[in-house]
Amino acid sequence: MRLLGNILWLIFGGLITAIQYFISSFILIITIIGIPFGVQTLKLGLLALWPFGKTTVQGERSGGCLYIIFNIIWIFVGGIWIALSHFIFGIILYITIIGIPFGNQHFKLASLALTPFGRDIVDKN
Repeated sequence: MRLLGNILWLIFGGLITAIQYFISSFILIITIIGIPFGVQTLKLGLLALWPFGKTTVQGERSGGCLYIIFNIIWIFVGGIWIALSHFIFGIILYITIIGIPFGNQHFKLASLALTPFGRDIVDKN
C-alpha cells in the first residue's frame, strides 16, 4: 500500500513539489549563510518525494538554543508560506474522499515545514 501511495503521490504532484524543494535547497546551499536552511529544505524535499511510510520525530537535542533560533528565523523567512501552502493543499484534498491520504501527507509536510530544525525523518514500523 505504501508503494502504491508513493507512486500515486509522485504522479499527482509529489514530484513537482520535491523538485521545487531541491531547487530551493540548491540555491540556499550555494550561499554560505544559507547552508543550514538548505539542508533542512533538502530534508523536506526527500520527504516530499516519498512520504508514505515515513514520519517525523523530535530529535534528542531538539530543544537546544540554536534549533529554536533557527526555527524562528525559518518561520519568518519562508516556513510559514511553505506550511500554509501544504495546509491549503491538504484541505483541498480532504474535500475529496479519495484525496484524504494525500491530504494527510500534506499536513505532515506542513508541520515539518513550519519547524524543521531538530526533527528527524524515520520509517514507520
